[in-house]
Amino acid sequence: MKQHITLVEDEPAIRENYRDALEHRGFSVSAYSDREHAFQALRTQLPDLAIIDVGLGDEPDGGFTLCQQLRQLSPTLPIIFLTARDSDVDTVYGLRLGADDYVTKDMTMDHLLARVTALLRRTQAWAQALKQPDEMLQRGRLNLNVDRMTAEWQGQPVELTVTEFWMLHALARHPGHVRNRDQLMAAANTYLDPNTVTSHVKRIRRKFLEADDSFDGIQTAYGMGYRWNAHEV
Repeated sequence: MKQHITLVEDEPAIRENYRDALEHRGFSVSAYSDREHAFQALRTQLPDLAIIDVGLGDEPDGGFTLCQQLRQLSPTLPIIFLTARDSDVDTVYGLRLGADDYVTKDMTMDHLLARVTALLRRTQAWAQALKQPDEMLQRGRLNLNVDRMTAEWQGQPVELTVTEFWMLHALARHPGHVRNRDQLMAAANTYLDPNTVTSHVKRIRRKFLEADDSFDGIQTAYGMGYRWNAHEV
C-alpha cells in the first residue's frame, strides 16, 4: 500500500511539480491550494506525512495556522514546512508550532525527498516498536515511554513532536555525555541545519519549563552541543 502524503501549496505550477515528483517516487498524493479545504479533508483522515506552504492564498500565515490545527489532531504526524520564506524568525516560529522540518523552495527535489523518506522511515520504525512490550527510560523526574513516544516530568505529561522526543531520548540515555548537533539529527533520523537543531532544543526546554519552572535537565556545552544533567538521574 502506498504511503499517503498531503501537499498544501497555493501556486498551481509548484503544486503540480511537487505532486508529480512525489508520485514518481511511489507516494500517493492529495494536493490542496488553501488551508480551509485541506483541513476539511485532513480532519476526516490524516495522511502519513504533510508538506505545507506557509503562505496560502489570502492567508500569509495560513500554513502556520494549519500546522496548529493538525497538532491538535495528532502530536506525531510528520509535518514539513515548504516555503520561499527563509528567515530565522519564520523557521523558529514554524518549529515552535510543532513542525518537524522547515525547508525552502530553492532546495533540490532530491534533498526534499530525502527528508520525506527519513521522516516516514522513522514513523514506520515507531509503528513496529508498538507491537513489542513498551520500553521505558527513567531519569530522575523524567519518564520516557520509548515505544509510544510519550514523555512525563514529575508524572505530568509533556507533549513532544517526534523529532523532539528522539532528541530528548538521545540526551537522556547517557546523562552527562555531550551530544553534538549531528548526533541529535542522527537520533531523530532527520536532516536539519544547525540553527534548526538549536530551535528544537530550545522548544523542548520551554515545554518542560512550562511544567516546572525549575527545570534544568538539558544543559548547553558551549561550542560542542548539549547534555542531560547528570544530577537528574
